[in-house]
Amino acid sequence: MDINNKKERLPKLWEAILTFLTLIAIMAVGIIVFKTEPHVPMFIGVISAAIMAMHLGYSWDKIESFMVKGISRAMGSIMILIVIGILIGVWIVSGVVPTMIYYGLKLISPKIFLVAALLICSITSLATGSSWGTMGTMGLALMGISQGLGIPLPATAGAVISGAYFGDKMSPLSDTTNLAPAMSGSNVFSHIRFMIFPTTITYVISILFFGSLSLHFSSNLGNASIRSVKIISEGLSNNFNINPILLLPPIIVILAVIKKAPALPGIVLGIISASILGLIFQRSGCTLGDILDCGMNGFTSDTGVKSIDKLLSTGGITNMLSSVSLTIISMMFGGIMEETKQLDVIVNRILRHIKTDGGLVTLTEATCLASNITMPEQYISIVVPGRMYEKAFEERNLSPATLSSALENSGTVTSALVPWNTCGTFIKSTLQIGTFQYLPFAIFNYLMPIVNIILAYAGITVADLNGTRKRDLKKGKIKELSK
Repeated sequence: MDINNKKERLPKLWEAILTFLTLIAIMAVGIIVFKTEPHVPMFIGVISAAIMAMHLGYSWDKIESFMVKGISRAMGSIMILIVIGILIGVWIVSGVVPTMIYYGLKLISPKIFLVAALLICSITSLATGSSWGTMGTMGLALMGISQGLGIPLPATAGAVISGAYFGDKMSPLSDTTNLAPAMSGSNVFSHIRFMIFPTTITYVISILFFGSLSLHFSSNLGNASIRSVKIISEGLSNNFNINPILLLPPIIVILAVIKKAPALPGIVLGIISASILGLIFQRSGCTLGDILDCGMNGFTSDTGVKSIDKLLSTGGITNMLSSVSLTIISMMFGGIMEETKQLDVIVNRILRHIKTDGGLVTLTEATCLASNITMPEQYISIVVPGRMYEKAFEERNLSPATLSSALENSGTVTSALVPWNTCGTFIKSTLQIGTFQYLPFAIFNYLMPIVNIILAYAGITVADLNGTRKRDLKKGKIKELSK
């Protein structure tokens, strides 16, 4: 039943902007001033969007349907987040994640400490899907080691952050890796495949950068102890049966990505294989009941080594509910903004000045960065730009993976470069180092969006709806003309 008799109309530009400014103000006050989680401030933003919709003449029944429609678009991502929660819990209790971290630690060498720090954090983040978990555990250990080795802490922090965010944006276990394709209409594995080339280029540059720094600092290393790494390695081997065969589940998931298998079946194969291997190799502490419990409630580590317990006490469906709920609330906001055309009014005004595909990718990444600055929460910087530009990419007949790649390559990684962003504040409180100190060394984070933009203008990170990159289309046209 309608609560007013007003006729529905299109919003004016100032009305649409007002809704966004209200959201920005509420998010800023909630997160920066009161240091609260983004969920309730985001919901207040939903209320403001609903009030504006009523002002535009929409009935409550329609507004409610807009929210439901918005949520429905993210159901694929929500299902995957739940299954990934199960996978993380099972991978830990079965010894898969501990094995990955154990062998990652074996890569460390004082002569190439910064490169080793980058690789260790990359592997840990890939294994857990968590940049925060990686920085709060392996990152802390590496910062302590660097002090003993005489390596500047800002450089170590840069290596830790670069590695942590590499895994965060490339791991199928990461919530942002699932959120970005959900906002664009892509799927997780297509999203990851599309990011491989620009991410590889950026990662290789990062390795060379930290390699040169390691050589520069090598004269100060001497024979300093790396006892912290040994403690973690021994803690893992004392509490889990470490065996290279336990690396099989992640290999299976990677193969599923390569073979273009649907996301859910690929992840489920990783769960099943880990469960079987866990029952075989972890004779104590990994019964069928333990696997079922960890799939639901996550794994609780009690090794006596604080850094290990903090890293491995995670996973399960319950630990994914925060991400799931934020996705739902964000999509309620996006649904109202989209269906009442408030997004269209803003986007159309901006898009008047965009003439190329590369320009659209650049605009998307710039909006992600602006979101990280003004609405300082990593998830919001993916959700809002994703909803804003989805139609623009569709109208240009661009693949959804083109959009999801732009969202991930900017929204995820630039969050660490903003001091008042939730990620920036977490890093400062965890690694005990300010943003502007580590910023010059967080090369992966600030180089990633730049590389993606350059490749977009070259037609490499821009593809049509069939998944064919624009550069290949241009080559095809040249060949056709030559015939």
